[in-house]
Amino acid sequence: MRIVLVGAPGSGKGTQAKKLVARYGVPQISTGDLLRAAVAAKTPLGLQAKAAMDAGSLVSDQIVLDMIEERLAEPDTLKGFILDGFPRNIPQAQALDEMLDKLGRPLEAVILIDVDFDLLIQRIAGRRTCSSCGQMYNIYTSPPKMDGLCDVCGGRLHHRADDNEETITNRLRVYELQTAPLIDYYKLQGKQYTVEGTGEIDDIFKRLCRVIDEVLANKEKTQDFIDNVESAGKTARLKLAAKETPEDTETKASFNPPSESVAQQESSIMAAKKKKAASKKTAAKKAVVKKKIAKKAVVAKKAVAKKKTAKKKVVKKKAAVKKSVSKKKVATKKKAAVKKAVKKKVASKKKTAKKKIVKKAVAKKKVAKKKAVAKKKVVKKKAVAKKKAVAKKKAAKKRPAAKKKAVAKKKTVKKKAAKKAPAKKKAVAKKKATKKKAAVQKKR
Repeated sequence: MRIVLVGAPGSGKGTQAKKLVARYGVPQISTGDLLRAAVAAKTPLGLQAKAAMDAGSLVSDQIVLDMIEERLAEPDTLKGFILDGFPRNIPQAQALDEMLDKLGRPLEAVILIDVDFDLLIQRIAGRRTCSSCGQMYNIYTSPPKMDGLCDVCGGRLHHRADDNEETITNRLRVYELQTAPLIDYYKLQGKQYTVEGTGEIDDIFKRLCRVIDEVLANKEKTQDFIDNVESAGKTARLKLAAKETPEDTETKASFNPPSESVAQQESSIMAAKKKKAASKKTAAKKAVVKKKIAKKAVVAKKAVAKKKTAKKKVVKKKAAVKKSVSKKKVATKKKAAVKKAVKKKVASKKKTAKKKIVKKAVAKKKVAKKKAVAKKKVVKKKAVAKKKAVAKKKAAKKRPAAKKKAVAKKKTVKKKAAKKAPAKKKAVAKKKATKKKAAVQKKR
């Protein structure tokens, strides 16, 4: 079992690969794990990869292929392997095919886990990974029992910084551009299969196992057919050899006649030689005819097998073409849907941004108006205060003059009163005197 799992980021390749390892007993080969292990172990390939990463460049395909070849040399890969994360484009696929053909271990199936992009965005955005044991969770579909803690080991759950909507949409666009030609490449080889990646994890796993079991059954049938053809050829050769031996024994027995004269012996020898030559010719002719018949039978079997395989290929190609057409339609629909969603999001973001800008502008205007009103009030208050101060100053200035005038008036009044006092006294004295006189006169 030699397969490659292909799928967009967040399609569940890693989760399904681990379950397939447990069922079929073949190892999962993840290029990311290989790179990290090689760098940590400081192997020659790991040092080359580290140098490339430190320089800020991508690790070359040749280094990755060499790491895969080293991994395939280990004994646990004899039954097969599950490649995860490689190849991602056509040049990588071609280089991988060349390497596996040299090893005599070509790929048997390339399985695409197909998931809708909207669901992928939800999956990746909600993805959480245990920093201790690497267990995967999703806060939307498969959350942990305790928030932020792993159910298996109790470690902290980590959320990758690039698991946000903008980076996810960019990664999905890159994947779609690279992987669509890769799927067509394997379709032409008749190795490409598709599994729907939506639903429960166990349901997806059952679909994967159905496809893999079908691939393994087809492999056994083809191997049985090859074995039958080879055994038929062997039996035909053995039958030809068995038919040649009795004729040779008969001709050999004819060389031992009873005692005769020399002439008779010579004639019998000549006759025996002629018989032997004739029997050899007939045996050779029979052998040639039998070989031709056997070849024709083998050719007929091969032709029948080729016709069957050709029919199967035609059927597969038709199905693949239909699938590719439907997938292209689905892909175009998905692209259109993604574009619409992106446009809607961009439009909504623009609208919200505009609304925010308008709100900010309105708020600023309100604040400016309030500030202007407050300033006017302050200016008015200051003007009123200034007027009051001026009035106070004027009043303060007027007060001493008024006081002086009042004092002067009082003084003049006092002076006048002082002047009038003796006259009043004289008048009073006169009145008294007149009264006295009048009183005196009355007495008289």
